[in-house]
Amino acid sequence: MGRYMQDSSNAGHLDRIDRNILRVLSTEGRIPIAELARRVGLSKSPAQVRMKRLQAQGYIQGFRAVLDPAKLDLNHVAFAEVKLTDTTEKALTAFNRAVADVHEIEECHMIAGSFDYLIKVRTKDIQSYRRVLGEVISALPHVGATSTHVSMQAVKESGV
Repeated sequence: MGRYMQDSSNAGHLDRIDRNILRVLSTEGRIPIAELARRVGLSKSPAQVRMKRLQAQGYIQGFRAVLDPAKLDLNHVAFAEVKLTDTTEKALTAFNRAVADVHEIEECHMIAGSFDYLIKVRTKDIQSYRRVLGEVISALPHVGATSTHVSMQAVKESGV
């Protein structure tokens, strides 16, 4: 087996072609396999084998549509700092699970710093955000305090 066929959970084991496949797919997930192969310098079959291997190994977790927030009337973005009242593993797990069920929360990151989590929330407007903050986020398990930062403009939003 060639180096690219070895099972690996370490990104350092990806060769140049694997990395090129991932780069192209990260921005053009629906690209036809023939075009992907052409761009990375392979024929169709080897490109398809590599893409399937990258999926099987978890480098590619799936494909999704990138939606236009403006067309969906979801132009308001706020970031909420969240401080928990309890940071035991049980409390963190309860908070993490609850966050997953809130569709207005686009991202949630555990933070090492003066607060515990940073949450990205997308809503229609400031009134909708206020409702989500007061009725949903503040009611999540172990939330003690929040602080909001409102985004005035997204300068860059992209995946990996």
